[in-house]
Amino acid sequence: MFTLNIGPDLQLAIVQPSFARHYLDIVTAERAYLSKWLPWATHANNEAFFLEFIRKSLQGYAEGKSMTCAIVYQHTVVGNVSFNSIDQELKKVVVGYWLSEKYQGSGIVTKAVSFLIEYAFSELSMDKVEIYAAVDNTASRRVCERLNMVLEGIISNDENVNGEIVDHAIYGIHRTDLR
Repeated sequence: MFTLNIGPDLQLAIVQPSFARHYLDIVTAERAYLSKWLPWATHANNEAFFLEFIRKSLQGYAEGKSMTCAIVYQHTVVGNVSFNSIDQELKKVVVGYWLSEKYQGSGIVTKAVSFLIEYAFSELSMDKVEIYAAVDNTASRRVCERLNMVLEGIISNDENVNGEIVDHAIYGIHRTDLR
């Protein structure tokens, strides 16, 4: 497995088919929690769902349109972090992430997203990184704030998450913000 060490006991690994079972185990155990924020969590009922997600993710990576990584903590897959989109024309990426509830609160996502922000600027020559977070998802919004991202606005009625229409807070950081 190809991994990048980003901290003690913390790696990012480009998704691979062997991760499907790990993702399914997390979602099966934490479906109620994850379904509050992730529209796909209610439908992720078998390994085939995640194998298809991984296949599409690897295709997006090969085409230079996205990059999806498992978050591996202490040799265990605990979540996911990604460039959901890589826009070469606008020089912008959109970052997304989710983490097993039992691993939250220890800075794992903050470290993973911080790494991706630096990677976007240094390796992909992007000028901007964006994150969309549900307005009520305070944990996700705190990640953005800890990383000195700017709240650029709120988009109302932006997503249907399992029957609930949610507003999104849009956070951004520019390459020039890091100087």
